[in-house]
Amino acid sequence: MSIDLIATTTFGLEAVVKRECQALGFQNIKTSDGKVEFTGDESDIVKANLWLRCAGRVWVKMGTFTAVTFTELFDQTKALPWGDWIPEDGKFTVVGKSVKSTLFSVPDCQAIVKKAVVEKLKDKYKTDWFDETGASYTIQVSILKDVVTLAIDTSGSGLHMRGYRASAMDAPLKESLASAMIQLSYWRKDRILLDPFCGSGTIPIEAAMLARNIAPGLNRKFASEEWERIGKERWKQARKEAYQAIDYDVMPEIYGSDIDPAAIELAKANAELAGVDDCITFEVKPSQEATLPGKYGVLISNPPYGERIGELKEVENMYRALGATMKTDTTWSAYVITSMEYFESLYGRKADRKRKLFNGRIKTDYYQYEGPRPPRKEKKDEE
Repeated sequence: MSIDLIATTTFGLEAVVKRECQALGFQNIKTSDGKVEFTGDESDIVKANLWLRCAGRVWVKMGTFTAVTFTELFDQTKALPWGDWIPEDGKFTVVGKSVKSTLFSVPDCQAIVKKAVVEKLKDKYKTDWFDETGASYTIQVSILKDVVTLAIDTSGSGLHMRGYRASAMDAPLKESLASAMIQLSYWRKDRILLDPFCGSGTIPIEAAMLARNIAPGLNRKFASEEWERIGKERWKQARKEAYQAIDYDVMPEIYGSDIDPAAIELAKANAELAGVDDCITFEVKPSQEATLPGKYGVLISNPPYGERIGELKEVENMYRALGATMKTDTTWSAYVITSMEYFESLYGRKADRKRKLFNGRIKTDYYQYEGPRPPRKEKKDEE
């Protein structure tokens, strides 16, 4: 029996997550703001959690319906097959959100859904008492313009939490956004990558994991690992296959630098945890002193935005210096995310394209400067 699944995503990354879902072989894929829906089976729940790099969480979609009264919400929630997922000893919580809807009180909606699910499980298991000693389940009630979507979270903590980042510097870039920035660029594993504002190393590490085909969820736990319906054996087998899929023979040429020695030490530790420390060169260096190693490389970076008091002039100078550095070799491509609206005038060139993205709650633009494609290797060999 096919299961309806939802991969939530940061606004602006829906197309990237859709491509990932297609590559993983999921069926009936459709996108809307902040989510990608698809169908699969229990094994696809495991695969989605282990392999989606740019999604927020993976949810089992239980049902969608219109409700403008609490009675409608209760009755239609109770009608759904909660016992197919939640066992008699399962413990569950309800989280919620409501936007532009008649049922605007989120705590009340959560309470109604909780009551309806309990009543359904009482009918299913013929009991009035639940021990709640088993696996945990988080149900989300999401109401948008009176349309209710009920779903169960299969992920637990957000998918951006890969497990390699022991700690991060101030204003860390989410791993999922870093991976999306890389996938939206010209970078491929046979090209040089440079991040002169690397902080704790997220962009270089995500690039190296992509190059080596390391599943992003390999070193972490998921809520649904404890679920009876999926089973531990299925997770064990999927992890085994993911380990076998790693290509350690790939040695990408990746460079990360930052002015802060503590950040670089952290980046090195994170790279080691991620299993990619042997293919990234980290060094302490001010961004103004960055040079472009080799030809046809790709710079991908999340520099400071100048949002702190007294920092603006310094950041403006960084952006000017970055533009000057990139002019030294026109074979390079550059991709920079920032909230500074006049970035292009400081950088000294209008971007080839711009994409609106959210870095956490900060509205940013992803400026894309696309250099020429490198000559084909066959031609080089002939020469």
